[in-house]
Amino acid sequence: MKESTQKEKVLKNVRDALVNAMDVPFKDVDMDKEVYFQPAPDSLDIVFAEEFSKSNGKFIYCANTDELVNALIGLLRERSIKSLFCADDFFDGLLEEYGITCYYNTDDIARCEASITTCEVLLSRLGSIMVSSKHGNGRQGAIFPPVHIVVASTRQLVKDINEAFQFLYKRYGSSWPSMISLITGPSRTAEIEGTLVHGAHGPKDIFLFLLDADG
Repeated sequence: MKESTQKEKVLKNVRDALVNAMDVPFKDVDMDKEVYFQPAPDSLDIVFAEEFSKSNGKFIYCANTDELVNALIGLLRERSIKSLFCADDFFDGLLEEYGITCYYNTDDIARCEASITTCEVLLSRLGSIMVSSKHGNGRQGAIFPPVHIVVASTRQLVKDINEAFQFLYKRYGSSWPSMISLITGPSRTAEIEGTLVHGAHGPKDIFLFLLDADG
């Protein structure tokens, strides 16, 4: 029977592939082998800071909690940010005493000038932040407000994507988050006339505050 449309040809190929299963190609690929052949020249926090900054992320190191709070307040005042979406329990009561209005309900996120969230891990080699829907901010906290502030600990630093997923396996077992995403710098696109635009479909600025776990 002659195929009348390209769509029918594609569907026929799909049906044939389902009926006549093929062997998996490249069976001998070592999935546990290191992707990077050379070890990182510096510690994980330095590597992350360098890679994160290359993607226009703003990195702030904090030696202890007091330094973290002071740095956060300094940033909020510098940017004239008065309202924050901060649904994570970690921030409960941390900023209100400094005159910052914190919203914890996702229905209020549209009125917020910025969001502040935690994360799962930091991937040093990529300079990326891994977030998931398991946190109080859900899916919206990392993408809706124009400014995204992330607070993480040095204990959350991992080398690469392989170690990141090992971390998640240990943390969640079989009950994985419904959404896992990597953030590498602020939102950007060059789809329109090849011009790079920041904040096109997400935050225009992203700040990472790294808290020393031993501080």
